[in-house]
Amino acid sequence: MRLSLFSAVVAVAMSLFGAAQAERLTEQPLVDAAWLKSKLGDESLVVIDVRDVEKGKPDPYKAGHVPGAVNAPYSTAGWRAKVNGVPGMLPPVEQIEATIAGLGVDNDSHVVIVSAGTDSSEFGAATRVYWTLKVLGHDAVSILDGGWRAWQAAGGEASDAAAAPEKADFKANLRAEMIPGVADVEKALANGTTLVDGRPAAQFRGESKSPVVRVAGTIPGAVNIENDKFYDKPNASFVSRETVAGLAKGAGLDENEEAIAFCNTGHWASIAWFGLSEVQGNKNVKMYDGSMAEWAADPARPVK
Repeated sequence: MRLSLFSAVVAVAMSLFGAAQAERLTEQPLVDAAWLKSKLGDESLVVIDVRDVEKGKPDPYKAGHVPGAVNAPYSTAGWRAKVNGVPGMLPPVEQIEATIAGLGVDNDSHVVIVSAGTDSSEFGAATRVYWTLKVLGHDAVSILDGGWRAWQAAGGEASDAAAAPEKADFKANLRAEMIPGVADVEKALANGTTLVDGRPAAQFRGESKSPVVRVAGTIPGAVNIENDKFYDKPNASFVSRETVAGLAKGAGLDENEEAIAFCNTGHWASIAWFGLSEVQGNKNVKMYDGSMAEWAADPARPVK
């Protein structure tokens, strides 16, 4: 009886420890190289390398990657799709579920995303994939702060052995509330909800534009926090919570104020969303996936 009671106590303690550990992991939007090194070999860990092959350059994954990392380039692995004529959108749920499952990710996996870490825009590959997993209801996800650059700087091992993951069982639990659409942006315009434009200032001011956007300009009333303000390029790291808070304050955004981030196609906006929502902790910030590519496509919608 005494042994049974002891076993029960141990089981409960282990259960609580496991829950606490899982909670700690999900509360780490950014992990450093030392943390990742300590977790390599963990059965629950899936490292996803999202680095793209640049034109005229060798495949970065083949040249060297975090040991065990799965190759899933941002531009070609199926992370984004054209939906209803709008480029760069979240793919249909069944499609993105299959993509993620094919990488060996199940609902119990802790995913760590690795980008190159060369600059803010490139790091946006990691923040966009992170956002995708969160939207699909998968909270156990982190980004390697500084990406491959930081891994190398920390003396991390480079492997040239390609991972061949077995397809896992991944089921999405779509958080539709995280994906505001046109109607939500129109409502935000009407009620004064802050819209955060994460594009470069020249695009915000209408001095230049992306080829995928019909006209130059921004959504009326939007504030501009350029995506590169969130990333410390020289040191290959995301900026601190305090720096993000300063950026938000400078744009007139209160600590827990509702806001919607956007850009051209939901790429740069994911950097702003990640900084405000995940690093600063303002869970009232959402990201408009269609962004200016969708918004400006209809001449009836206002662009300033």
